[in-house]
Amino acid sequence: QVQLVESGGGLVQAGGSLRLSCTASGRSFSNFIMAWFLQAPGKEREFVAANSYSGTSTYYAEFVKGRFTISRDNAKNTVYLQMNSLKLEDTGVYYCAAGSNWHDKVLTTAYDVWGKGTLVTVSS
Repeated sequence: QVQLVESGGGLVQAGGSLRLSCTASGRSFSNFIMAWFLQAPGKEREFVAANSYSGTSTYYAEFVKGRFTISRDNAKNTVYLQMNSLKLEDTGVYYCAAGSNWHDKVLTTAYDVWGKGTLVTVSS
């Protein structure tokens, strides 16, 4: 079974940048689609971005397009989320997830393994 550990969260001013990392241990990382989800305070967990097995295909939620970039390094068993031009509404806990169903990649049910999350707080 793969385990996921996120890092890189913190407090940042609106307009600033952060890079989140998620490192996997256990089973082969390259066998999984990797994604990031955001759970804002009082809201449901929502899809942010996904990256295919090889990293050649990516998909983003509309609200992060042009601002966030997902990437992965299979040699390091790590997926990243570069977040630029951060907005107040980007505040929340960011979760890394691993799955195998690209067709349903925006759904939480498409992912079998989740990290514990890392908190991002964007201030004005």
